Amino acid sequence: MNRENKAKKVDELKDTFARAKFAVVADYRGLKVKELEQLRVTLREQGGQIQVAKNTLLKLAVQDTDFEGLKQDFAGTTAVAFSFDDPVGSAKALADFTKENESLVVRSAMFEGKTLSSDDVVALSKLPTKDQLLGQLCSVLNAVPTKLVRTLNAAPSNLVYALQAIKDQKEN
Repeated sequence: MNRENKAKKVDELKDTFARAKFAVVADYRGLKVKELEQLRVTLREQGGQIQVAKNTLLKLAVQDTDFEGLKQDFAGTTAVAFSFDDPVGSAKALADFTKENESLVVRSAMFEGKTLSSDDVVALSKLPTKDQLLGQLCSVLNAVPTKLVRTLNAAPSNLVYALQAIKDQKEN
């Protein structure tokens, strides 16, 4: 790679780091190309991507970004997974992939300026996704008026039941 291509790659990586909300640094040693492509497809479905680059280029790309704390983990064979939308989806994809393929080892991650360990990434993967959380919120918001209507309806219903019981008692 000549100097011009390296500069383009650094700019491309810098742009990717600038757009990302979540980044995971992983060691992909021993991973086959077919497996890496499978991971790329899975991450793309979750609104993310994975890139393999030289460590020196990665170190240059993270300078002056929110992901500068990942710099010390750029050693050996390094792949960086990015999430641009929902970090939970990408974390789930990575956690599921590492269960099947032990060749991919998560070194660290960074989310909202905080460095996360591989255990933190697994814990993040167990959280519900943004869509699931929105669904749960809607069901909670829907339950409140429903319970209010049932409560307001219970008082007249109980009065009618009480009057019916008094009527039945007087008839006997």
